[in-house]
Amino acid sequence: MLNFMACYNVLSISFFILLCLAVNSYLLYPVIITVISYLKKEKTILDVSDQSLSILISAYNEEKSIEARLRNISEQDYDFSKVEVIVGSDCSDDKTNEILERLEKEISWLKVFLFTQRRGKAGVLNEIMEHAKNDILIFTDANTEFERDALKLLASGFTKMDIGGVSGRLVLTEKSLNKKDSVEEKKYWEYETFIKRAEGRLGVLVGANGGIFAIRKELVAKIPIKKAVTDDLFLSLAVLNKGYKFVYEPRAVGIEEVGKNVLIEFKRKIRFAATNFQTFLFFIDFLFKWRPLLSYAFISHKVTRWFFPFLMFFLFIINILLLPSGQFYFYCFILQVTFYLLAVLGFVFSLLRVRILLLSMPFFFAMANLALLVGFIRFLRKKHSVIWQTTER
Repeated sequence: MLNFMACYNVLSISFFILLCLAVNSYLLYPVIITVISYLKKEKTILDVSDQSLSILISAYNEEKSIEARLRNISEQDYDFSKVEVIVGSDCSDDKTNEILERLEKEISWLKVFLFTQRRGKAGVLNEIMEHAKNDILIFTDANTEFERDALKLLASGFTKMDIGGVSGRLVLTEKSLNKKDSVEEKKYWEYETFIKRAEGRLGVLVGANGGIFAIRKELVAKIPIKKAVTDDLFLSLAVLNKGYKFVYEPRAVGIEEVGKNVLIEFKRKIRFAATNFQTFLFFIDFLFKWRPLLSYAFISHKVTRWFFPFLMFFLFIINILLLPSGQFYFYCFILQVTFYLLAVLGFVFSLLRVRILLLSMPFFFAMANLALLVGFIRFLRKKHSVIWQTTER
């Protein structure tokens, strides 16, 4: 009898711990961090409108977008005597290099580096960062489009000397012809943006938007190249690790298209999952950081979600074992089963190119967590590479 009670207590405590972690990460944390952000919001004090900017782009086979990207930058409302754009082409074998060489002759503020050996995005960024001469480094992608005042707003985000980085707001769009093929990435991203706003107000943004963010040059860390990491996440955490703030400027907008279909998004999420786990090892001490708010943000927004597939699995198994113990566990079990059934139906309807929000959101969530699981296996097997392929959009 004592053994049974001890076993029951262990299972029930474990169930509630896992349940609290899950509820906190996706429901409580966004509310709590938002409330704190409004209570502790600080006033800005510096006029930084004259910042000099170095815009960095790592490109691989971007013949479809690279010229439009540079034309988009040229339309920015900024003094281009204080701007340089550095593009590194990672051994592109399409017409990217040809386009860049032509544009370099035409555009005075453009510098081009054509690498003849593949080194991955991190390797390219490390190389071209060495050639950046200005105070603020702007990181962006070849498939991102800036709104006209994005540079000015990013630069104006450095309103205090303790602000080391500023992230802009990334807006995901869907082409009408792809809407039936895509997943609910756009809706989930809007939820993520809500959280990033709150973290940014507190200076604890634990992951900049890769297509639009800026860092003070002296705070930029060299990105590891022997072990593949998520470059934007690594650079963001490195700034926070030095005791500086990373803030969010929602008015500085970059626009990207979501992936064309479920398979493309799934592969992309697997790749990022594997590199996220590797990045986690570089910053594992954030779990015990001297800044409690930063640790809470890191654990709730990143770590718990990275390990969510395991949390879901053990929550389900423990729930089954506790079914005879009361109606509460029965209702929790029914909720979980219902969710997974909706996810399966969402998968079936996605094959039929039919999107019903009640089904597509559970499917997207389940798919994202399956990608995390596959990414974790790749991380353990060291199958993830620093060499990347451009995501088709």
